[in-house]
Amino acid sequence: MTTLFSALDWRAMSQEARDLGLNNSVAVAGSLEMVSGWEQRSGEMRKRFPDTIDLRYGPRERNRIDFLKAADSAPTLLFIHGGYWQMRSKEVFTVVAEGPMAHGINVALIGYTLAPDATLDEIVAEIHAGIGFLSGQLPALGAAKDGIVVSGWSAGGHLTAMALSHPKVRAGMAISGIYDLEPIRHSYLNEKLRADEATSRRNSPMTWEGGPLKPLSLVVGSAELPLLRKQTADFAGHRARYGLPVTYEEIPGADHFTIMHEMMSPKGRITTLIRQLFERTA
Repeated sequence: MTTLFSALDWRAMSQEARDLGLNNSVAVAGSLEMVSGWEQRSGEMRKRFPDTIDLRYGPRERNRIDFLKAADSAPTLLFIHGGYWQMRSKEVFTVVAEGPMAHGINVALIGYTLAPDATLDEIVAEIHAGIGFLSGQLPALGAAKDGIVVSGWSAGGHLTAMALSHPKVRAGMAISGIYDLEPIRHSYLNEKLRADEATSRRNSPMTWEGGPLKPLSLVVGSAELPLLRKQTADFAGHRARYGLPVTYEEIPGADHFTIMHEMMSPKGRITTLIRQLFERTA
């Protein structure tokens, strides 16, 4: 029998159960090989854009943006990678641009400093700085200058929600994200994040009264860990309660990793939702 989201309470779990309930790499067999395959495909793809790779937006080593141009005067999607704010890099995820670019959408990928070298507040600030930089560069890059749509996976889904408040962001597409950081703070993941309660609350859009009045699409895989599915469902409900524009979907059969195929494919569901966000905010 499937456990109802309303019956899921991370506070009632043992430390071991809570840690396992958030550990996607353990939950998905073959995830390491899958990510390695993405990185290999991404490396080949990056070679096609030598002049617009690693554009520096800030002083730290990972403060760089890759810009992949699909067409002149095209709109731009900014993708934020995941890894629980403490692992992976933009270079792994270039391949996700294939879906949107097939429809004439430019794709930029942003890097950011990882924990423990940066706090959650600093990571969020870096994303905002990168959005400001990229928005200012769009005319010189030959892209449309009327704002960007932001997307992200896992921790990048959280950072997408945090980026909605930037004035140059038109809408967001958050994939398998985290929107209440309190479970994270009480798990193994906080060893590097080192977040206290105030930091957690400040960076948890699910605890805010309201939020940015911009369209946000939320997706999660039906085969993902229950705690993560609950995060997305609860955040969709939160935005709906405050009258904020939101759509919510579970991708049938998708786990935390295979869900990204829906963005890599020109016919994927996430690619379609991204196109719709651009159309709605044109």
